[in-house]
Amino acid sequence: MVNIYSITKGQRSMKIKHTKYAWAFATALAVAPCVAVIPTEAASMPFVDITNNNSETELYHAVSELYNKGIVFGTTPSTFSPYQQLTRGEAAYFLAQALQLQTNNVDNPGFSDVPTSHQYYGYIAALAANGIIQKGNQFNPDASIKRSQMAKMLTLGFHLQQATSLTAPFTDFTKDVETNRYIQTLVDYGITQGTSATTFSPYTDVRRGQMALFLYRILQKNNNDLYIIGVE
Repeated sequence: MVNIYSITKGQRSMKIKHTKYAWAFATALAVAPCVAVIPTEAASMPFVDITNNNSETELYHAVSELYNKGIVFGTTPSTFSPYQQLTRGEAAYFLAQALQLQTNNVDNPGFSDVPTSHQYYGYIAALAANGIIQKGNQFNPDASIKRSQMAKMLTLGFHLQQATSLTAPFTDFTKDVETNRYIQTLVDYGITQGTSATTFSPYTDVRRGQMALFLYRILQKNNNDLYIIGVE
């Protein structure tokens, strides 16, 4: 059982091909504009550590709306802890929920540190089953997740069209070409602009609030330019 407190342009057009899963609205669509996944107004916001002011307005709406969709949860009944490090297990939960993946009766990915009794087992297994993470000996669910790792999971999870060239002005791109493409892809889609004008900080830990913003920005594109191009 998951120990949580709250389950209840000028940029590249986003096209997603769903092969092993489909969102709730996908069954009614083949090639057509998607209806919004996120409501325009949040029903409630229980977290007192995020305020709806100028500096946190987007974060406030992101957490509020994702919380009301059951995609994110708090660290206590009244706190979200947006600046706390996101664990790999939490990232798996957030992403699997955002993608509406099937988390029951999923093939065991075989991670020795994620038994079937683990609170995030179903979500981690779902990501592995859909090729979003690789199977292996360990998953390290309590470890922090890096920004470069997050870029890969989001790109693969939402089937974003991967960048073919690096145009972002980052001076800290990694030595891995594939990882750099995932980073550039998020920039192309307007999901992130980096930690500064010239840095992405690929090996910096992702914060809970940052992950909420990334997911919110991707899902918000449903209102404008997100299309389903295939459902199997």
